Amino acid sequence: MKIGLFIPCYIDQFYPKAAVAALELLEKMGLEVYFPKNQTCCGQPMANSGFEHLTTGCNRLFIENFSSFDYIVCPSGSCVMHLKEHLHLSGHDQQAKAIREKLYELTEFLTDILEINELSASFPFKVGLHQSCHGQRGLKLSQMTELVAPAFSKPEKLLAMVKGLELIPLNRKDECCGFGGTFCVTEEAVSVKMGKDRLSDHLRNGAQYITATDLSCLMHLEGILRRQKSSLKIIHIAEILNHQPL
Repeated sequence: MKIGLFIPCYIDQFYPKAAVAALELLEKMGLEVYFPKNQTCCGQPMANSGFEHLTTGCNRLFIENFSSFDYIVCPSGSCVMHLKEHLHLSGHDQQAKAIREKLYELTEFLTDILEINELSASFPFKVGLHQSCHGQRGLKLSQMTELVAPAFSKPEKLLAMVKGLELIPLNRKDECCGFGGTFCVTEEAVSVKMGKDRLSDHLRNGAQYITATDLSCLMHLEGILRRQKSSLKIIHIAEILNHQPL
């Protein structure tokens, strides 16, 4: 199984440890993982700002870099969701369609394709799971609490395999953090208030770490935590799933 690892630009620039953890985790599964060095932004920031017509270059580069893989895996639900909905290129419709069908968020790939049922990871801390909106409502990584339907969560299923980890209960487990891409710029006050409310839920329930499938959400929350001088930390789920006992 030949895997193309897509690392979003903000992870590459600000949180490279999460990228390394995703790579190591996939390699531990015995997979042949490649990181195309010419990959770049998926184009989501432009599309979110109303300039999707300027993402043609991003789409062309993505198709050029990732067409040859059996699967494409990415540790970011929002970027995966964007590509699944918006990866199109005139004259390359079949290539774009094939990529959209073999593109997976990391936890989705581990549960749905690899169907793993055990991990060697250890993380002896109290952890709050933030269910990011794109992952939950777009990729269906977990059930929405407002629906009268059987509950499920692919990230929770994986975290339950980590030795020593205590997943804390939350009062509003699938509430938005307020990041929303460019929303946090255009509606800064609303975004910050939503972030503070999301953090208070984790703090109230005793979290030592907050994890998620999207570092964009975690980056937003981390900024608020730093201003509050809080000891609560953020960590991408790949880093927990790959964490080995000392």
